[in-house]
Amino acid sequence: MHFPIGNLTLALYYLVLSALAFYGLHRLALLAIYFRTRKNLPPRPPDPDRWPLVTVQLPVFNELYVATRLIDAVCRLDYPHERFEIQVLDDSTDDTRDLVAERVEHYRKQGFRIAHLHRRDRTGYKAGALAAGCQVAEGEFLAVFDADFVPQPDFLRRTIPWFSDPGIGVVQARWEHINRHYSTLTRAQAIFLDAHFLIEQVARNRAGHFFNFNGTAGIWRRQTIEDAGGWEHDTLTEDLDLSYRAQLVGWKFLFLPDVAAPAELPVDVVAFKRQQFRWAKGSIQTARKLLGRVLASDLPWSTKLEAFVHLTNNGAYPLMVLLSLLVFPAMLLRRDTDLATLLAVDLPLFFGATVAVIAYYVVSQIVAHESTKGSVRYLPSVLGLGIGLAVNNARAVIEGLYQDGGVFERTPKYRIESGTDGWRGKRYRARAHVSVMTEGLFALYFTLSVILAWMLAMWSSMPFLYLFLHGYWYMFLATLLGDRRRPWRIGLSSAAADEA
Repeated sequence: MHFPIGNLTLALYYLVLSALAFYGLHRLALLAIYFRTRKNLPPRPPDPDRWPLVTVQLPVFNELYVATRLIDAVCRLDYPHERFEIQVLDDSTDDTRDLVAERVEHYRKQGFRIAHLHRRDRTGYKAGALAAGCQVAEGEFLAVFDADFVPQPDFLRRTIPWFSDPGIGVVQARWEHINRHYSTLTRAQAIFLDAHFLIEQVARNRAGHFFNFNGTAGIWRRQTIEDAGGWEHDTLTEDLDLSYRAQLVGWKFLFLPDVAAPAELPVDVVAFKRQQFRWAKGSIQTARKLLGRVLASDLPWSTKLEAFVHLTNNGAYPLMVLLSLLVFPAMLLRRDTDLATLLAVDLPLFFGATVAVIAYYVVSQIVAHESTKGSVRYLPSVLGLGIGLAVNNARAVIEGLYQDGGVFERTPKYRIESGTDGWRGKRYRARAHVSVMTEGLFALYFTLSVILAWMLAMWSSMPFLYLFLHGYWYMFLATLLGDRRRPWRIGLSSAAADEA
């Protein structure tokens, strides 16, 4: 049967919007689980009679500005010094190596059990460094902190007692944000992460579903890593991969939202996009690797469904790119649609794809005790940023569907702790990927769409179109103009950019 192009466009539009609404409504489901289970945390266990030996692992790679801050913070941990050791797992190829060596020697002379383990070969990247550290670690438990973190002195004392339950393999803490109020970009990222840690992680954990170690600010029982097969580097999210393998063999994970570890958010949009690309690609690689095992297991169907959504959630980004192409033509085709159809079809889909997401972020800010009034002001930026990431993350998803592993391009940090700190002109600036030009084309496309919608008096379409306009223009301009000294420096992103 032959269908006119208009019908095909609308059919594809509704199909894409329905899939996005599914992922949006899932956030409402997480909110419901959160409110039902948020108090399902047993009382804190008493302190052990004898504190166990803990190895604190600090994986770093070319972190000139923050590596020593991390080492200083870990050496302030209020834990018996004879009961913990520190491993600086250093893959650096620049001056970071000398700075770390000097700081390690300083603390070693003060009596700390601290070692500087430098690798000349970055095989396995972060996963390889952690695996190498495990081979010589003495601790029964392994705490991990990335270079941009500044753990509080009581971190180990507040987390280690929970391992009194022999079935617990991981205790994960929440991330806090040192530079939350630095810029619109950092405020939007903070809202993204608050929702993940305060709603998503709590809901999954309290409901008994799988959730993941977040790569840092958490502690592993050594036996858990060994039982799960150890750190592997065939995905770019080694933390997500090992988390699922560990839970598949029966280990329990625990999330502690009341224990927070401050960290620095990326202030450069190119660095932020690099981080998001790695997370999106790695999650799809993990889905390819493990989702079949999850679905074939004897886990409850609700846990399998949650795992499916968790591991495939970034698949929404290619759908968002398709929606970007279809949304304005679909609006033109539906100009004469009757009100009953709009209420029956369009309104539920719009609610799932947009309103549910807004509610999810608003609740996260209430739970985070942030000013709701102030946070609401940044919600358009949050939604726009999510749309603006579509091209970057869709590329990541597509690569993740057919490619194992890849170059682990770490997110550079610049020790931004206050509004007066600067980052432009510092080292480690990454090159923008050529896909930024696609973001620019979408920005122009939605500029024309808004103009046409205005001329045709399509007032109800304007707020929806504005989100796309805002998201793509922000991502395009922030990428090109983030460094005013070299705004047009564009190339293929690579590990070599870390040396730039």
